[in-house]
Amino acid sequence: ARAHVTRAMLSVLTEIVEQIATLEAQIAEQLALHADAHIFCSLPRSGTVRAARLLAEIGDVRSRFPDAASLACLAGVAPSTRQSGKHKAVTYRWAVNKELRDAVCDFAGDSRRANPWAAKIYNDAIARGKDHPHATRILARAWLGVIWRCWQDGTTYQPDQHNALQAVLAA
Repeated sequence: ARAHVTRAMLSVLTEIVEQIATLEAQIAEQLALHADAHIFCSLPRSGTVRAARLLAEIGDVRSRFPDAASLACLAGVAPSTRQSGKHKAVTYRWAVNKELRDAVCDFAGDSRRANPWAAKIYNDAIARGKDHPHATRILARAWLGVIWRCWQDGTTYQPDQHNALQAVLAA
């Protein structure tokens, strides 16, 4: 009986793997056709699916985000400040595009493994007592500034022109 169950599970898993491969091929094909694909594919450890997800969530209407801060706020990686009289509170931003936040934080969390600048921002946040999700959002906010500039200029991410990265590498 266990052998039959195992064979049934194996056939289901084989089918799922085939479907995933088909979907990844379709995503790669659609990404290659997009005019901004080169921007998102140039980011460290972006990969095809991650680059496509970032592009899909950010979109291609540049006037939608007049500055990097507006993109960071919609993505939920900028803190929310509430003030009433003398009381001021800085809190987690809840009313955001959760898919965009997830895409940006997924990218940022993995980028620290390939980019010394990203690793430094993350490690500094951890050293200040932030937990992993908060440190990842801090890093995501920093990356959105870089991504927004590249996106607005229509240029790829070039590590040799990223001054903050060069300063970390020189230190």
